[in-house]
Amino acid sequence: MISSKHFTKIAIVLTSLLVIFCMLAVCFSENLKTVFNVSGVNVAYAQKLFDTSETITIDIVIDENDFSEMLDNAMQENYYQCSVVVNGTAVNNVGIRPKGNTSLSSIANDPDDNRYSFKLEFDQYVDGQTLWGLDKLVLNNGYADATNMKEAIIYDMYAFLGADAPMYNYAKVSVNGKYWGVYLALEAVEESFMLRNYGAEDGYLYKPDGMNMGGRGNEVKNSDSKNGENTQGRKMPEGIPDFGGMPKRDLNENNTENTQNRKMPEGFTPPENMPQGERPQGGFGGAGFGGFGQGGGANLNYTDDNLESYTTIWNGAVNDSDDEDHKRVVTALKSASEGTELEKHLDVDNLLKYMVVHSFAVNDDSLSGNMAHNYYLYEANGKVNIIPWDYNLSFGGMNGNNASNVVNDPIDTPFSGTRFFDALLENEEYKGRYHEYYNKLIDEYIYGGVFDETYNRIRSQIDELTKTDPNSSYSYDEYETGCETLDNVVKLRAESVKGQLDGTIPSTADGQKENADLLVDATSIDLSKMGTFMGGGRGKNPEGNRDKNLVGDNMEQNISEQFTPPEGFTPPEGDVSRSGMNENKGVEKMQGNFDFPKGNEKPRREMPEGFTPPENARMSQ
Repeated sequence: MISSKHFTKIAIVLTSLLVIFCMLAVCFSENLKTVFNVSGVNVAYAQKLFDTSETITIDIVIDENDFSEMLDNAMQENYYQCSVVVNGTAVNNVGIRPKGNTSLSSIANDPDDNRYSFKLEFDQYVDGQTLWGLDKLVLNNGYADATNMKEAIIYDMYAFLGADAPMYNYAKVSVNGKYWGVYLALEAVEESFMLRNYGAEDGYLYKPDGMNMGGRGNEVKNSDSKNGENTQGRKMPEGIPDFGGMPKRDLNENNTENTQNRKMPEGFTPPENMPQGERPQGGFGGAGFGGFGQGGGANLNYTDDNLESYTTIWNGAVNDSDDEDHKRVVTALKSASEGTELEKHLDVDNLLKYMVVHSFAVNDDSLSGNMAHNYYLYEANGKVNIIPWDYNLSFGGMNGNNASNVVNDPIDTPFSGTRFFDALLENEEYKGRYHEYYNKLIDEYIYGGVFDETYNRIRSQIDELTKTDPNSSYSYDEYETGCETLDNVVKLRAESVKGQLDGTIPSTADGQKENADLLVDATSIDLSKMGTFMGGGRGKNPEGNRDKNLVGDNMEQNISEQFTPPEGFTPPEGDVSRSGMNENKGVEKMQGNFDFPKGNEKPRREMPEGFTPPENARMSQ
């Protein structure tokens, strides 16, 4: 029998070993992650839901009155209780709500369209309930995407490069046993996503959204219940696009406005021949006229150390965080701005992969254009990372009416709405690695046949589902034409990028402006065949019938008839489309702001000649 004295010795030894192990864990955490594979967790739903070799079936079982009430009040984005049957497995007490920004408000304002995107929250009413480990599932409706596959292709590219990104699959969705439509099912970027990718890592997730064009806007914590009030869900007057929920002015500690959030004086007209080498006194900041919602830190540009300068980020918190957590984010943004200690504060490798796929996609409804939203920001141990989101408007779907511009979008100056990535592109080592990942995407994914396999697989899976979709936003002929156009655009985009990588095509905006004759010619491509922003999904004439004039060649004319510019607006002379602003040279994105880079370089974007802002225009938020 062992004496108590020996027990004491054993306890002391075990305690000492535990202390030593903890110290080693702190000092060699990254090594231990590799050894014990705790950087991510294998989850059952990855195979059961997101094995893309076959589609899934989802039947939403819900009280008919609740479903009708939810659709009639979709802008409120309130949860309703339902049961969900996925591939024959039933889960009860699930929360369901409509979701979206522009798509939500557009469909809500169309009395003949109920094709909303949905969010299924398995733990909304039962704490800890999941579907094979998944807490939330997103069902995207393919708004403004006639191909219904842009997002799937982009997420497939992210997976190919091994970037942190949501998993996807297609779903045949029914409501109370009746076929409702084919949707893209996505892994929600929340707790389950973080567990799968980062394991037990103590990380914090944000979804900054300077737009909030729909109701809820950010996927924030403490979601509303069925009867909860949501003050963001107000509709704009008829005929006016819904840009509600824009953030308020952002003030420094001394109660002065941050330079990134300045409003222009009433009736201000930019001077002709504004000096190109310096920021005007007072500055136009990160937003400027036409620069929606870039204040509050959503554009990821470092301004100062004041946490109040980044309220849009904190307001988008997905999990609980406090000021100490926020300080680490600001420190990382400062590091990116100054180009110092990048490996310490940025997940460089994943960011480079993100930059490759994101810039290939030419998605102007993001930081690539002038929209400070559609991404997640993840921070752990002082290092930040970006997780991609929302690609239905890729390949010119936002404002690209000139295919040559989209196809030739420069890969070395890909971001208009942020300076966050500049230091990575200015560092020769990181830029070289960025180009290596780009070569991998082009040579192996596009030219190596993976894209063709993915495209053909998706067509074989959803062709028939699209043809019989009772709520489809496009006819089957439009779908087929859109898919064929997408196939051509992706391959022409790859041709241009390959030329940019080997130096036969300029890879910067300035270089393309000076050598427009070297660009890939895509003038025969009509991008609107793939669907276009504000063409929406389904066009209607006054009688409520489908109007195909709202897609294709006549879309721009119809849109101009539907929406009236603000009182006092004086349009610039000539063509101010993305193509017109660059004389069909495909070199710059249209951007109505003065977002000057560091130093005495020329500004990235200029106001079009002859432009006069309307009186009382809101220059920034």
